[in-house]
Amino acid sequence: MIKRFLAFLLILFLFTNTIYSQSNDSIIINKIFSEALADNESYENLRYLCKYIGGRICGSVQAENAVSWIESLLLNLEIDSVYLQELKVRNWVRGEKEYAYILSKIFGKQEVNVAALGGSIGTGKEGLMGKVIEVKSFEELFELGSEIVNGKIVFFNQPLNPTYLSTFRAYGEVAKFRALGAINAAKLGATGIILRSLTLSNDFYPHTGIMFYNDSVKKIPAISISTNDADLLSSLLKVEGELDFFFKTTCNEYSEKISYNVIGEIKGNEHPEKIILIGAHLDSWDIGEGANDDGVGIIQCIEVLRLFKKLNINPSNTIRFTAFMDEEVAQRGGKKYAEIVKSKGENHIAAIEVDAGGATPIGFSVNADDSVYNKIKNWSDKFLKYGLYLIVKGGGGVDISFLKELNIPLIGLITDSQRYFDYHHSANDKFENVNKREMQLGSASLAMLVYLIDKYGL
Repeated sequence: MIKRFLAFLLILFLFTNTIYSQSNDSIIINKIFSEALADNESYENLRYLCKYIGGRICGSVQAENAVSWIESLLLNLEIDSVYLQELKVRNWVRGEKEYAYILSKIFGKQEVNVAALGGSIGTGKEGLMGKVIEVKSFEELFELGSEIVNGKIVFFNQPLNPTYLSTFRAYGEVAKFRALGAINAAKLGATGIILRSLTLSNDFYPHTGIMFYNDSVKKIPAISISTNDADLLSSLLKVEGELDFFFKTTCNEYSEKISYNVIGEIKGNEHPEKIILIGAHLDSWDIGEGANDDGVGIIQCIEVLRLFKKLNINPSNTIRFTAFMDEEVAQRGGKKYAEIVKSKGENHIAAIEVDAGGATPIGFSVNADDSVYNKIKNWSDKFLKYGLYLIVKGGGGVDISFLKELNIPLIGLITDSQRYFDYHHSANDKFENVNKREMQLGSASLAMLVYLIDKYGL
């Protein structure tokens, strides 16, 4: 009888403790969201990053300024440690504003909006004039062969698939033309390439992004063209059959520079050696302000640290924020971080990356084994209250992907991405296209996830 009574008391204690713990979670999570949504400082910090520092491609003065400014923000939070992680980065410079036009026999000279692709060589001050050949795939390009392509400018005009619900899927399907288009066209003797901008939007903003060369293949200049101008070029080709196209770019690559990842930590009060990493990339393309890609992610991660400090949430494990440098060009910041984690044997509970823009958060991607995925999935009741309905397998983020070989769970914040590629890598990626409330919902969602991982583990 006594044993049964003691067992009953134990069950009652565990049940009561569970109810209390869940109730306490609700209170703390509610405070996180209330504080985040009432805050204005983070939005103003984003404004400063976008308007006063601006586009910050690695190797630029703007990137250097961003490193110093983020370091000062973290020091002002009075967290436990702030430090820099040195690395070398490429130093590609766009040069003068690009200029291009179509020379039509019927309509005459039609100026169009273009941008050099990241890493491209320039045409030089004399520019490049040539006949245009339009293709929609590499297969179509290779079928034409060198007899037709030689001496021509290849126009890759494959729109993103609008029927996909996931805009990231649509983007990923055609990004190969930006990455490898110059190599494949040059193999057949092309003198340059024009890429239809990788966006579902119809506008006059050309979208840039990294492209690659092969040392065994001649390097040719590469540009993107706005979707509206791509449609114009395609329609004129259909009418006239043959067109001249001119573009001038003065981009160049210079000696590599020293740059830094910026790191800030709140030390764990029980297990300081165990780390929950939150990160975003500090660099951005130079033609915009780097607001959605990825200024928002940087500010949201810093906001997690501020929320924990403001609400006196003392984590059991160390929360480490890393502002990664060079995600857009060669991912050297992510590689350097993983290299140091491996050499030091650091223990990471999870690595979370925020790089999907500032729109409304809708869930998390989980790149880990089933036990980790199921544990996060079991928190769905807590997430659903705040509109986070989607928990999917896979994903994570570019910068944290280098930690995968260390069996660290990789997690990404998922947002409503329907408008993301309207801004991505273009001059349209500016502060005004980030909604304060949506951004702060993302900050709070991230803080909630960190809180739950810290309390319950993975």
